Amino acid sequence: MFTEKNVLVPLDVLADFRDDYIANYLRATQNTGRLMLFAGDQKIEHLNDDFYGDNIPEEDNNPEHLFKIAKNAEIGVFATQLGLIARYGMDYPDLSYLVKINSKSHLVKTSQADPYSGQLYSVDQLMEFKENSGLNIVGIGYTIYLGSEYEADMLSEAAQLIYEAHRFGLITVLWIYPRGKAVIDEKDAHLIAGATGVAACLNADFVKVNAPRAQDGQDSAVLLKEAVVAAGRTKVICAGGTNAAPEEFLKELYKQITISGVAGNATGRNIHQKPLDEAVRMCNAINALTIKKAPIEEAIRIYKGE
Repeated sequence: MFTEKNVLVPLDVLADFRDDYIANYLRATQNTGRLMLFAGDQKIEHLNDDFYGDNIPEEDNNPEHLFKIAKNAEIGVFATQLGLIARYGMDYPDLSYLVKINSKSHLVKTSQADPYSGQLYSVDQLMEFKENSGLNIVGIGYTIYLGSEYEADMLSEAAQLIYEAHRFGLITVLWIYPRGKAVIDEKDAHLIAGATGVAACLNADFVKVNAPRAQDGQDSAVLLKEAVVAAGRTKVICAGGTNAAPEEFLKELYKQITISGVAGNATGRNIHQKPLDEAVRMCNAINALTIKKAPIEEAIRIYKGE
């Protein structure tokens, strides 16, 4: 059983906030140390491309669809921007929120300029919001584009934000994607392992990365093990990626957990681009694999509603 005694509390957590950190960590990981993160930050990241169009239900165009899924499904934490939380949180006060503290759109392509995603809020502002709203703000998330010519700026911002967040007992999750004109292959396994090592050096609690592409006859899940080891005491979670066939998505996640040893996942499109009932079942299937370590057959039955 995973209890408060199993939580590794970073040394930058102030003594007065140690209990808060432990409580936030256990709440986010559903008392397992593993993270099922429902990602709802794409309204800025991908504009409306992920929420309106062919094979996307009409209800997904409404931001509240994300909150309805999070309320009705089994998840660890719902990650989105502070503005959406401020607009909808009063109707969804029981959710555990992770605030995505930087964001950018996808309009400016790498061929035009290397990516940079700047900080939107300070941790002090976030703590003020937490106190005033009474919501369960358990942590922050920040994206770094490793290899961008603006890498140093993002590394510095992330380091400062993690330090401040830990001081107040919040958990931290880094999204790290190798991206920019200097990056030849964003999904090279060795490069992704380098990214998780960077997260460890920045003292992140979790790092979200893309699974590497299969190469040299080796499966992606096998190659991902390098990244898990390279992260040390920072836990690796995998990005859900573009919308995939549900059963295939679940099978790949099962391999990532059982073969690679990842500590969870962060999934957005493969959940919210579905009608509410189906999205909730998909969430619950992912949660079963991540949190309950259920066999793949059980997760597929949960998704199918059997």
